[in-house]
Amino acid sequence: MNQQKMAPCSSNNVGSLVFEQSVNETSSNVRLWTTFSSTSFRRKIIISLRCGASSCIGRDGDGYQSPQVRRKEKSESECESETKNVVVRIGSKKLSELFSLTDIDYCDESEDVKMKMQKLEEMRRAVLKLQHGDVLTGATYIRRLTKDDSDARRNIALIGAISPLVIMLDSDDVESLIACLYALLNLGIGNDENKADIVKAGGIHKMMNIIKSSTHHSNQSITEAIVANFLSLSALDSNKPFIGSSGAIQILATTLINTTIASQSQAKQDSLKAIYNLSISPLNIPTIIESDLIPFLMNTLGDMEFSERILSILSNIVSTSDGRESISSYPDAFPILIDALNWTDSPNCQEKTLYVLMVMAHRSYRDRNAMIDAGIGSCLLELTLLGSVLAQKRASRLLVCLRMEKGKEGSASAPMERDVNVGEVRGGVSEERESVKKLVNQSLVKNMMRIVRRANLTMDFVQSESDHFKVRSFGSSSSMSLPF
Repeated sequence: MNQQKMAPCSSNNVGSLVFEQSVNETSSNVRLWTTFSSTSFRRKIIISLRCGASSCIGRDGDGYQSPQVRRKEKSESECESETKNVVVRIGSKKLSELFSLTDIDYCDESEDVKMKMQKLEEMRRAVLKLQHGDVLTGATYIRRLTKDDSDARRNIALIGAISPLVIMLDSDDVESLIACLYALLNLGIGNDENKADIVKAGGIHKMMNIIKSSTHHSNQSITEAIVANFLSLSALDSNKPFIGSSGAIQILATTLINTTIASQSQAKQDSLKAIYNLSISPLNIPTIIESDLIPFLMNTLGDMEFSERILSILSNIVSTSDGRESISSYPDAFPILIDALNWTDSPNCQEKTLYVLMVMAHRSYRDRNAMIDAGIGSCLLELTLLGSVLAQKRASRLLVCLRMEKGKEGSASAPMERDVNVGEVRGGVSEERESVKKLVNQSLVKNMMRIVRRANLTMDFVQSESDHFKVRSFGSSSSMSLPF
């Protein structure tokens, strides 16, 4: 028996094996070979290969391939080409890719595979509805299927849903138009390839035409849907220059400036986030400046709902010389930014403001003097002692940059020294020095609290040590003790 198993298969044995296999499969399924579709025949071949039939009827010991095996491989290749032809006739160039990803799972009869095949059929029906003119039903169906399913976004795009949706943006029906816009929005969420395909298909151009048209110009729901699409599509770096040059920044700026109703706050937030995405590309900075956004951003900086995002945009704008010039030329720009340094309840805003001021001070002598005249010295000193770790580093660097002007006309050192040394009171100790001592004590307590939290010590110890530091006196307030 062992010798028979080890013997190589001859051509006659191969023929008998193929014949027996076909007979067994025909009898078990009670079907004829001639009644199989191309897909079923392909499944049978895959099952045979998985069950190990190919290992028995493959090549013999001398590397010779039997005629039966060659005929079987030829029929398999013919079936493969026939399947691909069927896929092409469906009308989607990318559908063959989707078919190749899923057809192997046809052999599995599990519930999971059945659910996947059911979803694929639903997606196909939704795309067919779009192609047959039922825009509202098809777009609404696609929007629902892609709401929370990343696989559905990829598969529906492979079937070919993006181009019909973009074409249907010419629809005069408001409900169908909104459904198409939100279907495109869902397709682009978390899928960079879909974002790029929407732009390549002309989605941005169609949306700009909708905004400019007299029919839909005043429709707030359509505007909100388009702004949301701009936000999604602008997240992809390759889309940023194209969107910026299309005129979308002006639309976003208009939406941002003119939106005053509380119920439209989401559209305002989306516009601000989209402008931030676009400001990352230096090519879009001139367009942002030309849209008169700088005055609006500076005036809105005190609104804590938008302040952190505004400071992020300003951080990108100061990366160019035109951006720095536009900010510094705005009246009261530095007093507004310095006031943001006092927002102790928002460390992120303090850090971003310090970055903007640090870049501007490093690039412009005039801006350094303007900061000094606005009284930035005391704010920087306080942040150096009591700010977050990043704020302390940036405040220290900004102080060093300002002190480098010592000995020059309008230098930073002379005003700062006057702030600290003038105004002597009784006992020969100035009020400014008392303030410095207080800041130093607060800094020591804050640093000690950080160290204690890292060591996981009890709060009783923290309180006792805090009281100990509060009663300590310092004999000198020399600048040697300050972290310049």
